Amino acid sequence: MSDQDTRYEAVRSRDARFDGEFFFAVETTGIYCRPSCPAVTPKRQNVRYYPTAAAAQSNGFRACRRCRPDAVPGSAEWNVRADVVGRAMRMIGDGVVDREGVGGLAVRLGYSARQVQRQLTAELGAGPVALARAQRAHTARVLLQTTDLPVTEIAFAAGFASVRQFNDTIRAVYELTPTGLRAAAPKRGGGRGTPSAGIPLRLAHRGPYQAAAVFDLLAHEALPGVEDVSGERGARTYRRTLRLPYASGIVAVEERDARKGGDSHRCGWLEARLHLTDLRDLTTAVQRLRGLFDLDADPYAVDERLSADPRLAPLVRARPGLRSPGVADPEEFAVRAAVGREEARRLVVAYGTPLSSPCGTLTHVFPAPEALAERVPLAAALADGTVRLDAGADRDDAERHLRAVDGVDAVAAAAIRTRALGDPDVAPPGEPVSDAWRPWRSYAVRHLRTERAAERAAEQAAEPARSHGEEPHLLTA
Repeated sequence: MSDQDTRYEAVRSRDARFDGEFFFAVETTGIYCRPSCPAVTPKRQNVRYYPTAAAAQSNGFRACRRCRPDAVPGSAEWNVRADVVGRAMRMIGDGVVDREGVGGLAVRLGYSARQVQRQLTAELGAGPVALARAQRAHTARVLLQTTDLPVTEIAFAAGFASVRQFNDTIRAVYELTPTGLRAAAPKRGGGRGTPSAGIPLRLAHRGPYQAAAVFDLLAHEALPGVEDVSGERGARTYRRTLRLPYASGIVAVEERDARKGGDSHRCGWLEARLHLTDLRDLTTAVQRLRGLFDLDADPYAVDERLSADPRLAPLVRARPGLRSPGVADPEEFAVRAAVGREEARRLVVAYGTPLSSPCGTLTHVFPAPEALAERVPLAAALADGTVRLDAGADRDDAERHLRAVDGVDAVAAAAIRTRALGDPDVAPPGEPVSDAWRPWRSYAVRHLRTERAAERAAEQAAEPARSHGEEPHLLTA
């Protein structure tokens, strides 16, 4: 949105569709909010608009304590865009600036640090340091308000270089001390988390969310020892191990549709619990979970475009807000796509990293590319950097290099581009895809495949004696 009249109308009507797409600040109060903030509508002449929370913070505004604008879904724009700004935002979200600094971000983008600073500031109103600082503040708030960890521990876990920097940032962003911010935590069932009990999270999304379809796909793909899906359809739990920059982790995410009376999640979030060996991995883990469940998508824009096609319109009506899931680990998915399910199972047993203590059926972290380099050509290409699948990878370059690797065909490359690189506009070989569905062809394909899976399930239910046949492959499920 670029028209201020339209933006003010979104604020006036408290339209949650635009949460995360822009932020507004009120000059008379010094506070910035999400568009759906339930507070009194401000006078138009007092409102200022910002593309990011970091931009509002850089202009001296603090976060609203009522609507918590730092907890909104991310802008879907960063997943769609393949330019330097979109790639930079994906990498900042993955914690690259915290781990490698602005210099590391610039090297990954192929630009100088000055060029990156200039482009981000010009378009987003904040440079990489300010954007990373806003993200650290959000991570710190989550830890302060959901765990009983000591404040000093939280400061470094959130990515701050010192306790003083942490204290100054929390005061600037929230106008509270860390202790005061912890005391202001909204009441939630289950109490606060501990390192052993995990960190409770609410992973926000915008609009309707077809959780059942996402969990169906994850259940089909679940790799023994690394993932599992338990419970009855509509109230399932997806659990998996995570290989993260500093250490490993385990996450559990709830479906919960049955408790909401239907397939479409409208409560605005997925409940999750995250167990981390090293708390510095929190920001990265959350961002990767958001990608796995496609929580930053704009279902309104997707559904509007796809509904214009007579072939897709009934599918969109049946499943509004259907997502195109990503992955928790791009390199893991790529290897699995290249070698197939059975070989992936063998690789986990032979080369996976065993958990120090198995957690139910979860026993291993999927092996890193380096561990498989002598056995799997794609793993070797990932290990030596020939193929890059990190958050800021150039999608066209990645696909070109993937196709040059022995064992990666066009179908596997398309699946990796769709899922591991989060490209919303992929036309896989063999799928009857229309250019009219751009830039959401990945979502159109997901609608077609979900409908086919539902038809197969209905046929099997009608003929229970018939064999269920071969288990769906992860590339076609």
